[in-house]
Amino acid sequence: MGTLSPHEEKLIEGWKAEEEKPFVGWDFSYLEGRMLLEQPSWSYTTRACTLMRTSSSLLDIATGGGERLLSMKDSWPDVVVVTEGYPPNLELARQRLEPHGVRVVQLNNDEYSPMPFGDSEFALVLNRHAALHVDEIARILAQGGRLLTRQVHGLWAQDLLAAFDATPQWPDATPQNYVPRLHAAGFEVVDLQEWSGRLVFTDVGAIVYYLKAVPWLVPGFTTASHTDNLLSLQKQLETQGDLVFEARNYLIEAEKPG
Repeated sequence: MGTLSPHEEKLIEGWKAEEEKPFVGWDFSYLEGRMLLEQPSWSYTTRACTLMRTSSSLLDIATGGGERLLSMKDSWPDVVVVTEGYPPNLELARQRLEPHGVRVVQLNNDEYSPMPFGDSEFALVLNRHAALHVDEIARILAQGGRLLTRQVHGLWAQDLLAAFDATPQWPDATPQNYVPRLHAAGFEVVDLQEWSGRLVFTDVGAIVYYLKAVPWLVPGFTTASHTDNLLSLQKQLETQGDLVFEARNYLIEAEKPG
């Protein structure tokens, strides 16, 4: 990095300030109008509500701060249990959900560890953007039960990561990986939807905030450690307009046959 212009120094000061902004739950409202994410034609929330209305019990894995589940409260079944492992989100989930009779279980979710629930305990398991422990989900689902998961594709925004000399950490997090595992665990996949669209940032500071909020995308990211990358994106912004990257999601609905 050579000598900085006053304009570049002011930009870097602003980016460092973005790093310090708080991020709570899974709430990107701070970036409203600055980060624009196209949405697929299918809706995880709509399908989750439909399934909840016909289920007797629900487990929501890695609920975050509980904000999304709370937005679907009118569709909740009689029994609602959630898990969360990140301490700040765990406390938020307890504050928001326990007053409504939800059981909040502290659990660091992964694809390998046992879950503290009984066999066939739940009629419905929801999983949005969390690790998918297929065998354990098969165990805790009742016969005829459903799993609905929306997953971030393992190659999500790989072009954004490349701008910071990073690569996807979980490139195998794809339907092509999970669907065979679901079949092997005894599931019938009843729906699979894949989608790609645009993730747009209107300023580089929004990218700084986003990468600090989602730290696994570019491990160790700070403005100081990636100043050259940020300045390169700023030049791209000034010459080409908005910064556009590829977003990818997929949805899987699977049934445990009765």
